[in-house]
Amino acid sequence: MSANGLPFSVKGTLPELTDPTMIVMLTGWIDASGAASSAMSHLITESAARSLIEFDADTFIDFRARRPFMELREGVNTRIAWNLPEIQVGTDDNERDVLFLTGPEPDMAWNAFAEAVAALAKQLNVSKCIGLGAYPFGAPHTRSVGLTATSPDPSIIDRLTLSKNSLDAPAGVEAIIEHAMHRIGIPAFCLWAQIPHYVASMAYPAASAALIDALCLETGLAYDTASLRQEAVVQRERLDQLVSNNPDHSEMLGKLEEAYDAMNGVSSGEQDSPMEIPSVEDLAAEVEQFLRDQQPGG
Repeated sequence: MSANGLPFSVKGTLPELTDPTMIVMLTGWIDASGAASSAMSHLITESAARSLIEFDADTFIDFRARRPFMELREGVNTRIAWNLPEIQVGTDDNERDVLFLTGPEPDMAWNAFAEAVAALAKQLNVSKCIGLGAYPFGAPHTRSVGLTATSPDPSIIDRLTLSKNSLDAPAGVEAIIEHAMHRIGIPAFCLWAQIPHYVASMAYPAASAALIDALCLETGLAYDTASLRQEAVVQRERLDQLVSNNPDHSEMLGKLEEAYDAMNGVSSGEQDSPMEIPSVEDLAAEVEQFLRDQQPGG
């Protein structure tokens, strides 16, 4: 607990912000390919964000499960580095204010954490709160990245032109934050990228770019995703090369594409782009090995 008795500490004073958007991506929950983490890192870098608020370690972190690091220099314990949830502040390409809730997902006191985040959001005049996530899905890499959304506000889900799911599943703290924001009248939802499950254990920059583009569309923020899209082109070429070198993989991919298109109501003559999808354990293993082989040293 900080000196003022609150479960967080402010670095300096809270700035006067103009209708900032709060973006949430806390590590520790579902993030296939690390796509949401990569999107968040890209946003923070592009925003030249700086740390504004740190949440109290003793209140929210289980150190037996998430140990801090000590920096040893010639036997001298020079520093203890804590990995804490924090809020950073920056601006987009058009100098609009943005807040980033980042760091590890708290290990405990989720309700207290969500309420503290919501109270800070209200104090900082947050206009909307958007989470980022990614999960494995039976989708081909030869199709554009699918996106879904979650929100406690039905009107938001009705407005968003994204696919909608119905299921019962364990929640991350971001979902708790959505409800805390909703209770005080701040629109909140989470954007989820669907990652081809056979590449879910490797980076998938196409999904990171898709998340940022959707975020910009829904908020009016401006961020350049050209570097991510260039990475996606390179990865796409490698995957295509792998598939084309094996007739069995090509056939398997074609069947997966047909199933995916049928699920999305797209006939064979209406495909939106030549983006395809392997989805079998054997292919997944070979894809991973293929990409490892492209790196210096294997």
